[in-house]
Amino acid sequence: MTIYEKVLGEKFNQLHPQLQKRYRISLETPFEAAGVMKKIENGAFWTKPLLSFFVKRNFLFPESGAGIPFSISNTYRKLPSGEEEILWKRTFDFSGTKRYFHARMTADSYGQYVRDYLGEPELFYSELHFDVSEDGSLQISSGKQRILIRGMEISLPAVLEGKVIVKEGYNELSDAFTISVDISSIIAGRLMKYEGEFKAYSF
Repeated sequence: MTIYEKVLGEKFNQLHPQLQKRYRISLETPFEAAGVMKKIENGAFWTKPLLSFFVKRNFLFPESGAGIPFSISNTYRKLPSGEEEILWKRTFDFSGTKRYFHARMTADSYGQYVRDYLGEPELFYSELHFDVSEDGSLQISSGKQRILIRGMEISLPAVLEGKVIVKEGYNELSDAFTISVDISSIIAGRLMKYEGEFKAYSF
């Protein structure tokens, strides 16, 4: 059972069959895909320095545009503790300038949510809550968050937390996965939003 099956429980079987296949990631079945982001948007001009700093940590970035080539890789590994971990590697190609959005995910010990460590090296920790919509798409929303400083995890007050909303589905007409991600905060407003499609080539 993958970390996503553990967190979703019986709801996992309500996902579109292709999403079930996509999220059954194991050592034998990594997920590799490529596609195009129809649009990538950023926030106000004064968020650019912050987004530029995040580039160094393979997290967010200041570029925006339309028709941006995209690739994603999800691979499995087992930690010395016995925990199962999924590595996320997302690459966006802005006319030869590549930007990355990396993370690693594990399930909490009770299987209630996913623990998402963002950036490389890691910069933030966020709880992710998974649900399934009536159309079989996957809905993800953020919960409690912490900033990671020199090995310490410091809880963020709600006013400083980022709000993340993700919807991933499957378009049977184009035979492709669909993705929509919206990242914002109370103070900064929108930080990034992107949406597009990608096709798997690992299965």
